[in-house]
Amino acid sequence: MKIQMVTTYLRRAYSSFAVHVFDVPPRLLVFLLFLLLLFLPITRVGDYTLGVLTTLNTFAIFAVSWDLLVGRSGQMSLGHALFFGVGAYSSALLYGFFPLWLRVPWLAIPLALPICFLAALVIGFPCLRVKGPYLALVTMAFPLILTSLIHYFGGITGGERGIRVPGFFPNLPINQQYLAEYYLTLLLLSASSIILYKVANSKTGIVFVSILDNELASKASGINVTKYKLLAFAISGSFAGLAGAIYAHLLLLRSAGPSETLGITVSFLPVIVTILGGIGTIYGPLIGAYIYFILDRYVLNILIYIPPELVQAKFFAFTLIVIILIIKWPRGIARFIVDKLQDLEETREIEERGKHIWKREKKKKK
Repeated sequence: MKIQMVTTYLRRAYSSFAVHVFDVPPRLLVFLLFLLLLFLPITRVGDYTLGVLTTLNTFAIFAVSWDLLVGRSGQMSLGHALFFGVGAYSSALLYGFFPLWLRVPWLAIPLALPICFLAALVIGFPCLRVKGPYLALVTMAFPLILTSLIHYFGGITGGERGIRVPGFFPNLPINQQYLAEYYLTLLLLSASSIILYKVANSKTGIVFVSILDNELASKASGINVTKYKLLAFAISGSFAGLAGAIYAHLLLLRSAGPSETLGITVSFLPVIVTILGGIGTIYGPLIGAYIYFILDRYVLNILIYIPPELVQAKFFAFTLIVIILIIKWPRGIARFIVDKLQDLEETREIEERGKHIWKREKKKKK
């Protein structure tokens, strides 16, 4: 009886997986990527590679949060580093104010998320007054304002040096810390991506897309556009803050500083990654993040070595490669792959339909 119940359960689980994952190209692509990353440490990669992948997982959360705000609701933000920095500094400051017996990142990070949520709402209100390129310029100013405040209150924030914070697993050996942080960030990336994907494909996500397509028509349909714009800011800012809070505690950094969390490159990173992978897809930034970091850390550091003194040449080569990839696949590399998978699926359906018609005609002849 128990064997029959287990068999029934496994059959239902397989059917559900086939319907919801295997037959949906984007989900299948992400699932295969997740399996690859899950078993990657078995190949005994070095600490450097694990550190790079851990940082990559963190910035992938950051890029996916940006994609929800810009790719789904159409609110162009070039200052998304603000929420990244708020998350990092909130976690670091909360950790510093805790009693000694409570000073653990596991408590500081969850408490930092409501602060990021409120910061996103506060920033969202003035941003509702402007649109298009003006909105992009306004959002770009906020990280600069926060950087100035950090320098002004240097006694609390540490100024340019930032605030030192501990790692997640201080009691483990160094190599095990890298491995544990890798799996932690992979788990958080998976959970964040699933949540944001569900939001993007829910009724709320459909409203976001309607505002993106035609804001005036959405207002005429009775949709509270202001409410949904603020909601998009709040959700996106919360996950960007989560990425910042995690990043501050990683073994390679272990500090919250303005240059690492609020720099102009931090704001432009999700833009490049998302456009490279495919904007408005949620899964596109995941693929784009891995392509970006492979180009940056391996192709232009190991395969094609460029000396440190020629940093401008490296930047030029990297920019040129990214431009070529964007020209080649303007809708994003991930979208291109998914479209090819869908074409294969349609071909398979046509072939199966043809076989079915051939069998039916054969039976009629008999």
